[in-house]
Amino acid sequence: MTGIVYLVGAGPGDPKLITLRAVELIKSADVVLYDRLVSKKIISMIPKKAEKIYVGRDVGDDYKHQDSTNDLMVKFAKSNKNVVRLKGGDPFIFGRGGEEAEYLRKYKVKFEIIPGITSGIGSAIYSGIPLTHRKYSSSVVFVTGHEDPEKTKDAVKWKQLAKSVETIVIMMGLSRIGTISKSLIAGGLAKNTPVAVIQNGTTENHRMVVGTISNIEKKIKQNKITPPSIIIIGNVVKLHKTIGWKK
Repeated sequence: MTGIVYLVGAGPGDPKLITLRAVELIKSADVVLYDRLVSKKIISMIPKKAEKIYVGRDVGDDYKHQDSTNDLMVKFAKSNKNVVRLKGGDPFIFGRGGEEAEYLRKYKVKFEIIPGITSGIGSAIYSGIPLTHRKYSSSVVFVTGHEDPEKTKDAVKWKQLAKSVETIVIMMGLSRIGTISKSLIAGGLAKNTPVAVIQNGTTENHRMVVGTISNIEKKIKQNKITPPSIIIIGNVVKLHKTIGWKK
């Protein structure tokens, strides 16, 4: 007999945005392995009877940290436990959920995947920014600004993106926004293209700074924006002035 691992998306931060299925599994879990970006209010849903283990990876942590998380999932499942692997946002959008699912399959552990609202979508909506719009954007791309350091070169082709898509959503790109901006401009993106940077999206500490691709790095520093933040580039950003609804 073995247990099961649920790879669960906790959503972008606002606890009201977590799915009913996710709450159901959290409340019935034997073990919850949770990430850094899972909100405190969602963590408070974990019952006292469950074993609660923080497995979040902070910036600068060794990548072998993931190996430890993988081993814990298998160990508890093999001990006939119901394990919730709780992740901020969605497990499959820059959440390493795909890698964890592969690992579980390799060790013949049963698993289920529960989607969550990714921060790239939730933060945009709470800021009044539609990522697609009939007049402004018929295409959107989600990219990471922080790639695996083991890669020998950037997988994201910033210069090509500049002219091939109308809305760019960058996750984990705050520290590299200067370099990214220069690459996009070099690829032909207009210097006055609107950019929004959203910190702690959907939470009570939600903050947004708006600028252009040529001055957004300066505005981030002036306003002391810190992670976790997402970056939205494109003309849809302008719409926050007319349809921003979250006060």
